[in-house]
Amino acid sequence: MNIPIVRDVLAESNALAAENRLSFDKYGVFVLNMMSSPGAGKTTVLQQTIRALTQLGRRCAVIEGDITTTLDAERLIPLGIPVVQANTEPFGGDCHVGSHLVHAALKQLPLDALDYMFIENIGNLVCPAEFDLGEHRKVVVLSLPEGEDKPLKYPLMFRECRMCLLNKVDLQPYLDVDIPTVLRNISMVNGMLPVIPISARTGYGREAWVQWLESGREAQQQDYSLRQQAAG
Repeated sequence: MNIPIVRDVLAESNALAAENRLSFDKYGVFVLNMMSSPGAGKTTVLQQTIRALTQLGRRCAVIEGDITTTLDAERLIPLGIPVVQANTEPFGGDCHVGSHLVHAALKQLPLDALDYMFIENIGNLVCPAEFDLGEHRKVVVLSLPEGEDKPLKYPLMFRECRMCLLNKVDLQPYLDVDIPTVLRNISMVNGMLPVIPISARTGYGREAWVQWLESGREAQQQDYSLRQQAAG
């Protein structure tokens, strides 16, 4: 008698994510999975973040996710950092970056010469949050023009992330959006999620964001060191 067994369809994806994480830890690269709606300002946030980190002497790279184009990657190339494009259209046009694409991109990146790697995921607030890529932190960029209800409508994104950047707060005087209501809605979904209001255009909030990155990188390195000592 044959008994069919249904495998976890995510098993292969999660295994590759675990391999990715081992590589990141081995070389001491702190990896952020950046997610948002289309147009929330991820690429501009990355441009400003990488400039700030470079001024601190940190070495950065980006895996740029998109369905078809290289438009966002072209904006990052002038920063003088390694950028690898990960398009999903040749693999079925997925609306998120998969761990297999990250795994393939790593072969083209100098991990031993990096401090930070940013994965700019494809713009939507649904499926990107469902997949482990091997990153150390998931970050959601929510922009003020999106309104107050997105955390309630897309709760998984806000439950999975370790940081929320509330971007474009400089537009508040021109919008019928109440920032305290946005913050309250985020808290209703995930009361532990920190929020940093920022404006990638003006630089408001950048210092707090970079401090969070530096603290997270230090904590990740200490955690990895402790796990290595425990493993003997």
